[in-house]
Amino acid sequence: MDSPIYAFLLVILGGILQGSFILPMKLTPEWKWENTWLVYSVAGLVIAPWVFAVLTVPQPLQALAQSDTRSLLAATVFGAGWGIGSVLFGLGVARVGASLAFAIILGMTSAIGALAPMLILHPEDLSSPQGRMVLVGMVIVLVGITLVAQAGRFKEAALKSDAASTGPGQAFLGGLIICLLSGITSPMLNFALAFGAGIARHAEELGATAASANNAIWAPAVTAGAVVNILYCVWLLVRNRTAGHFAKGGWLYWPLAAAMGAMWMGGIVSYGMGAARLGRLGASLGWPLFMSTIIVTANFWGWVTKEWKGAGSKAVKWMLASLFVLFIAISIFGYSSTLQQAGP
Repeated sequence: MDSPIYAFLLVILGGILQGSFILPMKLTPEWKWENTWLVYSVAGLVIAPWVFAVLTVPQPLQALAQSDTRSLLAATVFGAGWGIGSVLFGLGVARVGASLAFAIILGMTSAIGALAPMLILHPEDLSSPQGRMVLVGMVIVLVGITLVAQAGRFKEAALKSDAASTGPGQAFLGGLIICLLSGITSPMLNFALAFGAGIARHAEELGATAASANNAIWAPAVTAGAVVNILYCVWLLVRNRTAGHFAKGGWLYWPLAAAMGAMWMGGIVSYGMGAARLGRLGASLGWPLFMSTIIVTANFWGWVTKEWKGAGSKAVKWMLASLFVLFIAISIFGYSSTLQQAGP
């Protein structure tokens, strides 16, 4: 099926999966963060990308072997950089909650993902209509993140979390810094896709469709990021002596943690397939729709799991205002890509 409706549904499905993947972590209270994140990393960042590559790309290993060194290095190096962002994302969610973490990190990911390639590949375009729109979007993202931070402060004040031990605002401030650092490093997965495009071209030459060729890039890029996640989890298991927690909680904890990985990778693949089917509209319509769906889904689950219970109406109003501002910014990034496609 190549209809636009089917393509949009794939993008929305990808956003729902990405916005929901952290949910099973709330169902594994007997495990520490490093227990759940390690199983997620192995299932979603090592096994899943290669399963998708084998199922959708004819001879994926040959496609990698025929690719130029620059594309392979870009995929792995940027993938490892994204891995750092992934670790920080998990830590950020654990500290400030899914609603705030997704809003902050995805807002920055949208902004940096739109600006950095232009700065690196075409810095002269900053003075073009597209460049000016991207800069405007960056400013709006900063406004949105400021509103998110204020919502978090109001929430923390209402809940009086850790007030005695850490002092007012310090617990949230630490989580905010982690989310900001994740927002800086997480867009590197997009860079792996952009600068590793040679891998996808070889995959298409070997018979992969345009919609699935990118899975040949995801495999090495995401695996490189998995190494960072796994090493950090192992270090925490040793330092905190929490390996024994794997015996707690019953057998259901294992498939729940593995489901996180399946949903995360499934979301990436679904988005990639949908965006490819949109053709020239993939960047202008697919990406902002994907980002918006993730944020809406994450906040929906935040309400369901009562992350904002007792936070007070002021915090909720500021959070809703921040989401509205971030949606505007994401839409501007999408419109800026339309200007690029319409240019000479």
